[in-house]
Amino acid sequence: MSSKENSELREEINTGEEVEATAEAEQVAEDEKSLEVQLEEALAESADLRDKMLRIAADFENTKKRLEKERLTAMKYAGENIFREILPALDNLERAIDQGVTEGVDPQKSLDGLLEGVQLTRKSLINSLEKFEVKPFSSIGEPFNPNQQEALSMAPSDEIPENHVIAEYEKGYYYKDRLLRVAKVIVSSGKIS
Repeated sequence: MSSKENSELREEINTGEEVEATAEAEQVAEDEKSLEVQLEEALAESADLRDKMLRIAADFENTKKRLEKERLTAMKYAGENIFREILPALDNLERAIDQGVTEGVDPQKSLDGLLEGVQLTRKSLINSLEKFEVKPFSSIGEPFNPNQQEALSMAPSDEIPENHVIAEYEKGYYYKDRLLRVAKVIVSSGKIS
């Protein structure tokens, strides 16, 4: 091979290497651009997800505060329905009292009107209590039960057996299935000797 051929061959090799190097440089530049684009996309997605997470956290906190406020309000006004039911009974008592103090009316008629008003009020209160599942239980004639009754005294009785209830001073009540108030009672001590 002549030197001219050698030189041409070297030129071809150099040109081929330059083309190859240029192609490699372009590929590297393209890869760098691709990586930059991927990085920008990942950062944008990350910022978007962070924003969504912050919004969800804020919504959660707001919901938590709202529920707590609603709970406190519900507790504060929990007895509202009960009082609304009892107010008509109070109105009936006031009407009965007004009936009893009317001037110029026969005292017996006034007393009968007062008694009728008190009976209507009692009935109204019992109905209101039943709406809220408050029910009285009877103790008279029943065996004394210290879980349901409080003995105020003992009295002899020929009719009621020993350790049975003779009379009630105050009725006992259940609220649903729970004892609300014990009955205050007089218990039989047995036959009169």
